[in-house]
Amino acid sequence: MRGRHAWIDATAGVAGDMLLGALIDAGADLDHIQRAVDAVLPNSVRLGCVPLTRAGQHATKVLIDVEAADLPDRSWPVIRDLIATADVSIPVRDRSLHTFTRLAEAEAEVHGIPVEDVHFHEVGALDSIADIVGVAAALDALEIDTLGGSAVAVGSGRIQTRHGELGIPVPAVARLATGWRIFAGGEGELATPTGMALLAALGRCEDLPPISLERSGSGAGSKDAAGRPNVTRVLIGSMEAAAADRVGELAVLLETNIDDFDPRLWPAVLSRLITAGAADAWLTPILMKKGRPAHTLSVLARPDQSDELRDLILSNTSSIGIRRIDVDKWALPRGWIDVSVGDQELAVKISHRDGVILQVTPEFDELDQAAADQLVPPQLLLEEARAAAGAAGLYPGAPVPGRLRPDRERRRNGDEPLGG
Repeated sequence: MRGRHAWIDATAGVAGDMLLGALIDAGADLDHIQRAVDAVLPNSVRLGCVPLTRAGQHATKVLIDVEAADLPDRSWPVIRDLIATADVSIPVRDRSLHTFTRLAEAEAEVHGIPVEDVHFHEVGALDSIADIVGVAAALDALEIDTLGGSAVAVGSGRIQTRHGELGIPVPAVARLATGWRIFAGGEGELATPTGMALLAALGRCEDLPPISLERSGSGAGSKDAAGRPNVTRVLIGSMEAAAADRVGELAVLLETNIDDFDPRLWPAVLSRLITAGAADAWLTPILMKKGRPAHTLSVLARPDQSDELRDLILSNTSSIGIRRIDVDKWALPRGWIDVSVGDQELAVKISHRDGVILQVTPEFDELDQAAADQLVPPQLLLEEARAAAGAAGLYPGAPVPGRLRPDRERRRNGDEPLGG
């Protein structure tokens, strides 16, 4: 791990092109970024940049020239496939998919539709793809491992959109900013959905941590207001290895001690919590006062899920109180791929780092169901799945394949299974 950290100063606002401009201003190679964007959107978008000032402060302005003649609406599944199948590095692909997933989920919630039905419209879709893939490529070019950011100025007032007049922050920004510190900071729209999605997906809200500063950059917004530089800044530096490992995704741990609940009901409770979106849920046997046997229920989740999961615990258990603890969650990048086991296709989870596979794990729920369908012991099918994965070149120490799905939903990207 290189331990290089980027801290985003969004106290004047943030947009995708402003963050990209800041990273280019800090030294990210524009040609490297253009190649990544071309891999996702061939012959569609041309990037440029110009130096200028905002309220007397130097900054770099990114220019996005749409070259494509056909500008159809693009659904989230189509955009996901474009990124997943593009010839880009694993970090660029992972960061791009993670960011766009957060953006699509926010739009789905705002409009009350399934995430698969989310559409990004015309030029806006190309701009968002260029910004998100461009930022991911810039982070890769600058060898940045972790990212954090300040409180975000979101602006104030109202703005006219294709859906009518909306209050600021617009609903998608408000959804994406859940768990992040925000303030008004000025008039008009200062934070865009794409800019907020990049911060929320790739970083955590934090004060500037101790770093050995190596470089900095400023990205310009379109407006130039006197007395208020309309820029997003980035500060890049190295961290001590131990400190760098502590920087990860902000999460919450919900816990409650329960001594009066029928233990036969716990499996259903844990299943409901996972189905509701918890990253993990588990029980720990404990002894409470007066030597009473009990359990601690622990639930790990994103900060924006805290209220929903708290209510789920209170309505499905005998808990009378829940404690919340903010934690740092650091996880290996992972993805899923199908392998052929006889005439069955089974999903395998690949955990990786720096382009190298570290763990290969068949998805047990799916495997257990397949074993039941075939009337064979799960252990036998587990061994066959491991053998099929190894035969397909999926084993610890092997290069990460370029066909990983970012989620475990089967056949989502139209992948053919790898033969065993």
